[in-house]
Amino acid sequence: MDNGTLQNLEAAFGGESMANRKYLFFADLAKQLGHGDLSRLFRETAQQETEHAFAHFRLLHPELVVENPEALDQDAKDALLARCLELAIEGETYEFEVMYPEFAAQAQRDRDENAVAEFNEQIDESKEHAGIFKTAARNFGLLAPVEQHHAGRYDQALQVLTGVRDDAKKEAAPSGRWICKVCGVIYDPAQGDPDSGIAAGTAFEAIPEDWSCPICGTRKANFIPYTG
Repeated sequence: MDNGTLQNLEAAFGGESMANRKYLFFADLAKQLGHGDLSRLFRETAQQETEHAFAHFRLLHPELVVENPEALDQDAKDALLARCLELAIEGETYEFEVMYPEFAAQAQRDRDENAVAEFNEQIDESKEHAGIFKTAARNFGLLAPVEQHHAGRYDQALQVLTGVRDDAKKEAAPSGRWICKVCGVIYDPAQGDPDSGIAAGTAFEAIPEDWSCPICGTRKANFIPYTG
């Protein structure tokens, strides 16, 4: 997927999602003011915005699109749910580590104490949400594949630091598959990346160097051999 299209889809998903919540707020206000018909109109429109957002999200994350759930074995189902939890944990972690602290700092500079308090509260809630998702993943036995992958990445980094492995000389992945260090998407040569002009059967090593991750847009150099 082209980086420009990726960014546009992310913006569209954000816009539709925001519209959904905004219309639900309007619906609650209309109901409080005694306008039931207007409240229902806002709620119906909010649902339509949700469907639009879902359509954009499916394009952003095709690995989560399921056409026939009955055809999936348990491992495939677990992999999908693990991916959902991984994305949820990443999102909440970004919020409390990066986004809200930056927002709170700007609000502090603007001397907007109400905004500062709101953003700091959201930092705490995002931490709590990330913890809840991690607990859920452990309880349902879905975190192991994700954490094993992360542990593998840390082990590879340690080997590079200690000189056991030269990361500049990446050996071919035993399975032929490579995984993005940024978003976790796996390049499978059996499938290729047709949307980017990479035909099925193309080995990762044969992909042009200017190719980028179809999900997050990072460069080819940020992929490592997948040994899972």
